[in-house]
Amino acid sequence: MRDRSRLTAHAQSFGQAAETYAKARPSYPAQAVDWLVPEGASRVLDLGAGTGKLTEVLVARGLDVVAIDPSGQMLDELSKRLPAVEAIVGTAELLPLPDASVDAVTVAQAWHWIDAQAAVPEIARVLRPGGALGLVWNTRDESVDWVAELGEIMGGTAHYDLEDGEPTIGPPFGATERWQTTWTQTLNRDELLDLVRSRSYVLVTSDAEQRATLAAVTELIERHPALRGSENVELPYLTECYRARLPEDGRVR
Repeated sequence: MRDRSRLTAHAQSFGQAAETYAKARPSYPAQAVDWLVPEGASRVLDLGAGTGKLTEVLVARGLDVVAIDPSGQMLDELSKRLPAVEAIVGTAELLPLPDASVDAVTVAQAWHWIDAQAAVPEIARVLRPGGALGLVWNTRDESVDWVAELGEIMGGTAHYDLEDGEPTIGPPFGATERWQTTWTQTLNRDELLDLVRSRSYVLVTSDAEQRATLAAVTELIERHPALRGSENVELPYLTECYRARLPEDGRVR
């Protein structure tokens, strides 16, 4: 069983670093959106939208997107970049949307912060029959040695914190499917440091601990042969996607 108080503390830490998060966090590959959002969908809820990293990819596809996040500070950053998107402060467990009002719900980098037992019925409520729930995570590829060392320095995990393994969405949704792809984010050194600053497991540490973490990352950049002397850093990612659909007739099976 996950420690909800610890998860809440980590989730609430993002607001203080909203601008840094917006600058440094990676986007998502277009192929992931192809897989997550059903063909023919027009209105999509981006749940836990944060500063709009996935929202931006959805909007670029011509979708009508509503963004919901519990942090007003994060949504302020989203609205700076995507002023036409409807942005609402709210939670997955009590969605401020009408019944059957969206064709798909996406959750990027956020499902592990959510109380799924309360959220799944709410998500099913706002979805139209046959609608899809799609979950996506970018995780650093720690099969690369310097990326693994970066993770050790930060004291966190490259992977989402699901102690029970892969997410199981459950009724009234159908079976959960999985898909994965790989890609690379290009960052300069300052952006890599901002990426470190934006991680929840760094944000919840003391100022002194954060300074020590950033100093250790700087030392890694200056020491490691894959990074030393390079203007840019190529940070490899795995993008993991999960999806499940409601039945077309609205019946629970």
